[in-house]
Amino acid sequence: MDARQLRYFLAVVDQGGINRAAETLLIAQPSLSQSISALERELGVPLFHRVGRRLVLSDAGETLVGPARVVLRDLEDAKASVDALKGLRAGRVDLITMPSPGIEPLTTILTRFSRTYPSVTVNAEAAFTPEEVLHAVRTGVCEVGILGSPAAVRAPELDVVALESQPLILISGPGAETPERPEIRRSELSGFRLIVSQRGSLMRTLVDEVLASGVAATIVAEVAHRTSILPMVLSGFGQAVMPSSWAPSARQAGATVHRIVPESYLHVAAVCRQSHLTPPARTLMDEARQYAARTPSAWEVPATERTRDGY
Repeated sequence: MDARQLRYFLAVVDQGGINRAAETLLIAQPSLSQSISALERELGVPLFHRVGRRLVLSDAGETLVGPARVVLRDLEDAKASVDALKGLRAGRVDLITMPSPGIEPLTTILTRFSRTYPSVTVNAEAAFTPEEVLHAVRTGVCEVGILGSPAAVRAPELDVVALESQPLILISGPGAETPERPEIRRSELSGFRLIVSQRGSLMRTLVDEVLASGVAATIVAEVAHRTSILPMVLSGFGQAVMPSSWAPSARQAGATVHRIVPESYLHVAAVCRQSHLTPPARTLMDEARQYAARTPSAWEVPATERTRDGY
């Protein structure tokens, strides 16, 4: 077994088949098929089941995925370490993030991280549920995960750093009739046209609770891709319940922001495996710990009182 075989194996897994993997690897399809067959012969077990034209991972294949990713990442780490001695400080760190934490605190953490590793490429995958993030980190698809959850994150087999708790806010477009004070009560959402995220999210749960309490608000759109929500709000189509990480962008774009009371909080955390981290990933987690240690939260501190680094 060699690194090339493992790389080919993971390409087939990630691309969902031989043909697409061969195109990604820029090699001939027969060569890739022969390499996979040779790996299966060497291991003495099939890694895939052939179902029609599709390849489905066998139990042995499922078992190999995680260790294969660790081996290839360790090889990349070794090369990056040698490059660092030459002053390059290069490499790559793979992370996965949910949309709202991907705005903040991830932006601040990555900005500080880049000062130590200016030449490291950050590959940020997208996820929409905490379970997706945890699975990607557990299986080695990504080294670091940033997630938000209605409750504090619990994952005993992972290293978990609680970053902050973001209150939910109401974002309204220019000219919307909203209270002059910074808070808005849930009962005051009566008559509002609300743009919501998909079921299962904390933001959607708050809206569902408001409707169940008898408040006569209206859901006018259900949007999976949250980057589409702010433009809709700014156009006057409706108002949206979002985590406070969206507040700076919303205000800068001309929207108004109100904290919703009683409060609901999105608990944001960074997670990683407890071993086999590359130096850039370890540094990224160190920056996450420094972010977590800051006090108080950016939402509670006036902009004029914040430090230059946002801590």
